[in-house]
Amino acid sequence: MAPSTTTQRNVVFVDGIRTPFGKAGPKGIYAETRADDLVVKTIRELLRRNPQLDPARIDEVAIAATTQTGDQGLTIGRTSAILAGLPETVPGFAIDRMCAGAMTSVTTTASGIGFGQYDVVIAGGVEHMGRHPMGEGADPNPRFLADRLVDPSALVMGNTAENLHDRFPTITKDRTDAYAVASQNKYEAARKAGFIADTLVPVATRSAAGWGLATEDEPPRPGTTLEDLAKLKTPFRPAGRITAGNAAGLNDGATAALLAGEDTALELGLPIGMRMVGFAFQGVDPAVMGIGPVPATEKLLARTGLKIEDIGLFEINEAFAVQVLAFLEHYGIADDDPRVNQWGGAIACGHPLASSGVRLMTQLSRQFAQRPDVRYGLTTMCIGLGMGGTVIWENPNFDGAK
Repeated sequence: MAPSTTTQRNVVFVDGIRTPFGKAGPKGIYAETRADDLVVKTIRELLRRNPQLDPARIDEVAIAATTQTGDQGLTIGRTSAILAGLPETVPGFAIDRMCAGAMTSVTTTASGIGFGQYDVVIAGGVEHMGRHPMGEGADPNPRFLADRLVDPSALVMGNTAENLHDRFPTITKDRTDAYAVASQNKYEAARKAGFIADTLVPVATRSAAGWGLATEDEPPRPGTTLEDLAKLKTPFRPAGRITAGNAAGLNDGATAALLAGEDTALELGLPIGMRMVGFAFQGVDPAVMGIGPVPATEKLLARTGLKIEDIGLFEINEAFAVQVLAFLEHYGIADDDPRVNQWGGAIACGHPLASSGVRLMTQLSRQFAQRPDVRYGLTTMCIGLGMGGTVIWENPNFDGAK
């Protein structure tokens, strides 16, 4: 007897959550908080917000971390599931694609849902850069440089951003600084409107001064001006263009999302925040890794038959302002296009590496609920060592008449 076959089904983003993002280092809000405990908070909050979901129905927990050691090691997807109190029957695994870790957690488990092997999953990521700086314990093969497989600048992300400026001479420091100021302003407006708070779970923190409660992102600098940014040092090159003001900082934080088959979501009464249309990853020259979102998006648009004009909302990870502007310039989109990063981005709120992909998705899902006139949205990011990743989503609230 031939085995039964499975058919593709719709994958939906049910809900997403994140911790407030902190500044990495001994003075940051999470200096005395474990990375896996940050993940546990997000998992428990997803379950609290969706009480109709029996935890035993969760088929997989996929958690990403770029530096998989210490409290970010030991198969963190499985250990976080146990620590969060999920039934022992719920498996889990760890995943790494540097900055796109959480994005890959989502696309990998979504593939399992689409193929009918999962019904409900939790996917997310964490990075505690205070405890685990990028590259900690890494031992790059000497052949990368000895055999000239990559340019030496490819191993330092700030240098790759300077290289991107070289490739796009029209993207000046003035433009990146202006973009950074706008990111801070948009984030502050969204925070005041209550949009950011809805995406956060409060986290109890410990320090030498006692216990505290993290309820807001630590990195934002409201009121930042162009004059402020013009005074900052350019640490990667003398008279360079990358500064602490037009790039994301070093941060700590975690994210998690509930994904499900659309049929399962309807069966269980789970909300449908958005439907996955497709995803793509693409490799590029590691020395200009920031260009990665462009070919990844081109690849995905070709697969789906959509055009960039069909995208009504963009959530682009702001590792560096130049990387966002390179994407916008490629597609002829204005630096201040209102469809782009409506609530600001990582330059303001932070970028805890492997966690950020789900932050983009969570915000897009919330924006879809506010915008029934928009049918498609896009989440995209550059990835260290020369890659880009893009996911296109459909708004279930779309009303073509609006």
